[in-house]
Amino acid sequence: MSWLKSMMEKEPKESENPIGTVVIGNIQPDMHDTAKESVRKALKKAGFKTIDVGKNAKPEAFVAKVKESKADILALSVNTVPAKNNLSALVDALKAANLNVKIIIGGAAVKKEDADAIGAIFGKSKEEGVEIAKKIVAGK
Repeated sequence: MSWLKSMMEKEPKESENPIGTVVIGNIQPDMHDTAKESVRKALKKAGFKTIDVGKNAKPEAFVAKVKESKADILALSVNTVPAKNNLSALVDALKAANLNVKIIIGGAAVKKEDADAIGAIFGKSKEEGVEIAKKIVAGK
């Protein structure tokens, strides 16, 4: 029942003075957004401004939102192997756009080793993702 409760949870209020900006989404071809939504809401409750790129998003969509928002963090929920295989394309697109943003990844299809391979930080849960995000903005 806890998953049902979290799904029915109201949208957290937008922070008037956000502690940082996080662009969040599922890289294509990943249509599973339950975990992403859980993390997004937890980040929002913690005081972050969140910009949701959505599910099944192309690398270019992430680049555009990071650039437009001047995001501190890019958070990715990766729940399929084909989506995991697109992580390097996203990192290449960020580099091509000269964007230096901290990346946090988590999800059913990734492990710490996958994060290490692209220079990202791995988070096992929404709580850990929020703590990582707080440390990133505190270090700026």
